[in-house]
Amino acid sequence: MRSRYSAFAVGDVDYLLRSWHPSTRPARLRLDPAQRWTRLEIVDTERGGLFDSTGTVEFRAHYRQAGRPGTVDERSRFVRSGGRWVYLDALPE
Repeated sequence: MRSRYSAFAVGDVDYLLRSWHPSTRPARLRLDPAQRWTRLEIVDTERGGLFDSTGTVEFRAHYRQAGRPGTVDERSRFVRSGGRWVYLDALPE
C-alpha cells in the first residue's frame, strides 16, 4: 500500500499498473499532475502477513488540489500474485 501511495505521489504510472492485478487493472491510467499527495494514514489492516495470500488495507490519503485539501478514504483488497502483493480492488462502503 505504501509503495502504491508513493507511486501516486511521484506520478509513477508504470509502477501503479505493474502493482495492479491483471483481472482488474485498467488498460491506461492518467494521473492529475495538479493533485499533490501530502500524507497517508493506514487506518486498519486485515491479514496480509507472511503466510497469507490476501489482505485488506483501510487507508486515508490526503492531497491538495487547486489550493484545497482533500482526502481519499478506501478499503483496498490485495492478493499475492507471483510472490508479490498486488492491488485487486476497493471494497464498497
